[in-house]
Order: sequence, then structure tokens, then C-alpha cells
Amino acid sequence: MSTKQRRIAEAARKYRGESLKSVAHHIDVEWMYCAYELVRRDGAKGIDGVGAEEYERNLRENLANLVDKLKSGTYRAPAVRRVYIPKAGSTEKRPLGIPTYEDKILQRAVQLVLEPIYEEEFYDFSYGFRPGKSAHQALDRLRNESMNIGGGYIIDMDISKYFDSIPHDKLWEILGQRVSDGVIHRIIGKWLNAGVMEDETIRRSEKGSPQGGVISPLLSNVYLHEVLDEWFDQTVQPRLEGKSFMVRYADDAVIGCEKKEDADRIMKVLALRFEKYGLTIHPEKTRLIDFTKPVGESRKGKGSFTFLGFCHYWTKSRKGRWMVGRKTDSKRLSRALKIITRWCRENRHRAKREQHKELAAKLRGHYAYYGVSLNYAGIGLFYEQVKRVWSKWLNRRSRKTSQDWQQFGEYLRNFPLPRPKIVHLFS
Repeated sequence: MSTKQRRIAEAARKYRGESLKSVAHHIDVEWMYCAYELVRRDGAKGIDGVGAEEYERNLRENLANLVDKLKSGTYRAPAVRRVYIPKAGSTEKRPLGIPTYEDKILQRAVQLVLEPIYEEEFYDFSYGFRPGKSAHQALDRLRNESMNIGGGYIIDMDISKYFDSIPHDKLWEILGQRVSDGVIHRIIGKWLNAGVMEDETIRRSEKGSPQGGVISPLLSNVYLHEVLDEWFDQTVQPRLEGKSFMVRYADDAVIGCEKKEDADRIMKVLALRFEKYGLTIHPEKTRLIDFTKPVGESRKGKGSFTFLGFCHYWTKSRKGRWMVGRKTDSKRLSRALKIITRWCRENRHRAKREQHKELAAKLRGHYAYYGVSLNYAGIGLFYEQVKRVWSKWLNRRSRKTSQDWQQFGEYLRNFPLPRPKIVHLFS
């Protein structure tokens, strides 16, 4: 499959700016099998109730039939099953769409065709849901670009309900500029119109990317590439007087300007640009922040902002030089602790060894993301709070098994939880 993807990428480079009319022929049974290999087996079932185990009983035959239905146009995109899951650290719930297992395979197969085409188009300051790119790369770029312009003026952007607001007609138009293969267009159209099943009722909308689908992040990136990335690179930046940059991760984006006049000009037209494409910039959450580098004997910077779960601020290095630091955003820290508290409460009657094993994994996962340079205090606080929360809920199992903090400390000496660790150093 990698050979075919290289050919698709070569065609995308050769015919840059043109619409590719023939790409679906690459999808055969072997291609579909590669897509199947990338789909999780343990995911929730869609509206047909078929999971991985059932589908795999006649795997080759099912995949061959799936290819035939795609190419002949007889495939019927099923509605996604709507479920609600708790929002982290909140009593509210957020909707989640669950496609059928077969639909997940087909969406992955189409994504594997489109990805090499759009990877030739996307800018290097876009990091979300792209092969070989990560949130930490986006964070490093943001820090380096900010320091390069002396902090400057940061536009902290918030798009209201982005994934639910993408107009199908405009997305369709943008896709057609680069891919006009009839098979690909037909199946994407079916996904966009498949709708959501809730309470045995199917609801359809003319907005939003396919709920819960593996194709959704790519389609969303394609749309914002036109709405924001290309506009900023080709229209905005050439008209600015000072240095500027943008870093985007999915629908989270930050624009930095060396001069305040440039930032003011962007702020004035930003809402209009998004409105043109059926999107809304949140008027209160989108802010212009004075993030200029402190001067003289200042002890701290003027402003701070949050991006990808980290608060960015000015601080001094050990040598007394000003630098941009990162620490866990207070809301994210609070949310993570609420998740741990809920888990400890719900699992307090399990064997202590089992609880220890899972809590250790949760701590390592937290360090893997938040363990960045200058954030040792943040992950250290999380570590200490996890210990206290665990001790509290262990004591609530029964009066007979209650233990004081000293006894709990002795247990941790024999079965220690992973200590805080910096995983990502400044690049």
C-alpha cells in the first residue's frame, strides 16, 4: 500500500492545483485489508450490532464485497449511533457518534487515499491528525516562534462548535478543487448525509463532519486549510508590516504578530472570514493578548494564554534570561484530578494491587503528555494529589481496612507509584 500511496502523492505533486479524477482504482482487497488492520477491534458497535469478531468470520469475503459495493455505488452509508459520554471533570455529557465496524474500515480506506494528496497541500504549521506530527511538535513550534518575535501579540482563537458547523455544500466544493473522482465523491456524500440515530430516530443535517468517523479529522483539516491556513499564508501575511506566525492543531489555532497594529487588523477581519464559510468565531473566548517580552527589571510577563492544555507564560532561565515557559493549565489539572477521583471512588473495592497497576498507568500517561521542561511542579502536584485521593477512597472501603497516612506511606514504599518525570525537553 505504501507504494500506491507514493504514486498518489507523486500525482498530487505533478498535478498541483488541479483536480485528480482517478484515485479510487487504488482501492482493492489488499488495500481494504490494510485499512481493516488499522481499525480498533474493541470499539463500540454501530447500529447493526456487528463487531470485529463477527465481521472477521468471513473477512476476505466481506472485504471483497465491500470493495465491490464501493466501486459499483451500491454501498449504503449507515447512520451513526449517538451515545452520550460524561465530559471530563463535568456533570455535562457530550455526544459521540459510533459508525458500524464495516463503515470504519471503508472510511479508513478512503482516508488512506486522500491523505497523501492533502499532505502535499497542508502547511507545516498545521499539526492535528496528520501522520508524523504531534501536539508536542506544535507546542515546540509555538514556543520557538513566540520567542523569535519577542512574544508579540497573540490571537488566541476559538471556533464555536467547529466540527458540528461545517457546511456540507462548501466542504463539497473545496474537496472538488483537488479530488473529483466519482467514486470518492459519491461515498463522501453518502457519509455526510447518513445522519445520526438516536432513540430509534434518524436525524440528518446539512452541517457537520461525519460524527465519530475516522474520515472526519481529515475532512475537517481540509476545510480549515482553505478557511484559515491558506488565507493566512497567501493573503494576510504578505500585508503585515512585522513578523508573524500561526500554529494550528485541528480547530485550536494561535496567531502571533510582532506588531500590535497587525494583530488588530487580523482581529477586525477574522470573524468575517469565518462567517463567509459558515463558521463562527467565539466573540468572548477569542482574545488578543499582549504577550510581549518583559523588559528591564520586570519580574513577570504581561500576559499568558493556553494552548493544547498548557499555559504559556514568560519566565526567567537559571542564567536570568527571559524565556517562554509552559505549565499545566489549571482547568486541565482540575479535570484530570476529577477523573482520578471518580475512578478511585468507583474502583475502591477492587484488589489494592489491581488499583495500583491501573493508577500507575494513568500517572505514566499523564507524564507522557504534561511532562515537559519547566512543568515539573505541575506534574509533581498531580502526583501528590493522586496519592491523597487514592488514600481517601481506600479508607472508605470499610472501617476494618482503614489506614492512616503513615500506613499508606509504608505501602507506597513497597509498591511505589511512578514519580514525576520530564519526558519532553525543549527543542
